[in-house]
Amino acid sequence: MSADGVHWALVNCAPEVLSQIQSVPALHPQAGFRHSPVAAVLLTNADIDHVAGLLSLREAQPFTLLATPSVQGVLRSSSAFDVLAEGVVARREVELGSSFDLVEGVSATIFPVPGKIALYLEARETAEKGALATDVEGEQTIGVELRAGGRRVLYIPGCAAMTDALRARLDGADLVLFDGTLWQDDEMVRAGVGTKTGARMGHMSMSGENGSIEALRQVNVGRKIYVHINNTNPVLVDGSKERIAANKAGWEIAQDGMEIAL
Repeated sequence: MSADGVHWALVNCAPEVLSQIQSVPALHPQAGFRHSPVAAVLLTNADIDHVAGLLSLREAQPFTLLATPSVQGVLRSSSAFDVLAEGVVARREVELGSSFDLVEGVSATIFPVPGKIALYLEARETAEKGALATDVEGEQTIGVELRAGGRRVLYIPGCAAMTDALRARLDGADLVLFDGTLWQDDEMVRAGVGTKTGARMGHMSMSGENGSIEALRQVNVGRKIYVHINNTNPVLVDGSKERIAANKAGWEIAQDGMEIAL
């Protein structure tokens, strides 16, 4: 996101980040071959899909890497991320509930949402605590509230359950980008491509009595867009009954290359 079209921030950094940058002219070098308009990266958790792209942003171009203390700790525990050279990439810890300048003209506030730790950390968590919680509110999974130009955007790519506090925070937003991983809880099991339910993975489904469509049906939001959509989710199919149902409920479905101007 950007408020001025010059200074840009990424929220999470996917393994495909280089192809994403290449497809967006505004993110190309503007002042010499080594320049990057990307001034900051904010992480919502330590999932591989959200941190692996950092390994591609190691070309000695300064930017600020922001995350909660626990997520920064995960990165420090892996020497692979040492390619983000000290003195070039500033690693900044941000606390839950804190507000800060993310990039020129954009302020951010982070807050906990129900979720779980990253998949590759589960074995350690289970060994230490004897059980794995999938809907804990803490530093391991956060949402981001962004403000610029009088507009308010909420970005929540992972959410295990809707709470009254979260629903109240979303109310009145100009735009909500929300976890759309699965249409129904056992979708991956039914498709024969996995053994875990959405609840086990820390994601609430779109459909059903406890799904996000129903949970946010009465919430006043300017635009509602599903992101973080798994390839088993039938809402990706244009004309499917699931897509029609989501659209009828006021939801848009994100797609690669989608640009949103507020």
